[in-house]
Amino acid sequence: MAISDNLRGVAYMCLSMLAFTVNDSFMKAVTADVPLFQAVFLRGLIAISGLVVMGSLTGAFCQKLQGADWRLITLRSVAEIFATITFLTALLHMPLANLSAIMQFLPLAVTLAAALVFGDRIGWRRLLAILIGFVGVMIIIRPGTQAFDIWSLMGVASVLCVVVRDLAVRRMGSHVPSIIVALGAAVMVAVMGLGLSLVPTDGMGANFDGLTGWVALDAVQSAQIGGAGAFLIVGYLCAVTAMRWGDIGVVAPFRYTSLLWAILLGFAAFGELPDGWTLLGSGIVVVSGIYTLFRERQQRRLAAAVPRSEG
Repeated sequence: MAISDNLRGVAYMCLSMLAFTVNDSFMKAVTADVPLFQAVFLRGLIAISGLVVMGSLTGAFCQKLQGADWRLITLRSVAEIFATITFLTALLHMPLANLSAIMQFLPLAVTLAAALVFGDRIGWRRLLAILIGFVGVMIIIRPGTQAFDIWSLMGVASVLCVVVRDLAVRRMGSHVPSIIVALGAAVMVAVMGLGLSLVPTDGMGANFDGLTGWVALDAVQSAQIGGAGAFLIVGYLCAVTAMRWGDIGVVAPFRYTSLLWAILLGFAAFGELPDGWTLLGSGIVVVSGIYTLFRERQQRRLAAAVPRSEG
């Protein structure tokens, strides 16, 4: 039986979310003993090497880009740097599933930001879904309770940084190779990791809670960083492939499978399980996001049908 393009896209999206979550799990494990920015730099070297090889094989480096393209790539890469810092710093101090639950607000945040920045029209139903999704995030981080801390805010800050990153991508032309975009981000994040890892760890430059400095790696730690880099590449490639095979309205909702993977891996690797409030808030965010994506797909279909009905 032939497999449809949408089914392929869904499969690649689920695999992408699994790969990204495994990468996060490796990073959470290794940064228990290895300074964060050292791990970010070493993981970046692996990702850069893989992307350079793939770019060479696909001819991506032969594409001539304009100045505007490079400015957008730079903006996206800078946003990626701050998204990486905030996400991984939060990941050091909170359960993987809880942080993943906060990140589920991303599709809703991107929809709202596109309306504010680009003037995209969103009806009252989608706006209401975004507001309900925000309520779900508030349930997850619970301001004013013991569950709320600076690390929860780091997770929210990471969402905002990724929104900037995704809006920069929207301005890029289709002629810009995805590998070039991913490579630009990987290089800048790796350089950031190297620079911050060299911050002095004594005197005024105290060791920022295990973020800076260098340590010798053992075999297990080397394998964990290698695994993180490898799965990061798989995540990038599968995410791009998913968008090219399937219809966005069908494929995009399966980004939410990352929460399922995070709960499973968080329990298997770290013995962590989200509490009832986190699960409730996650459910609200996921349902709101899926409804928003459904309405967006429905509106596109209605808009496409108008010319045909008038002809």
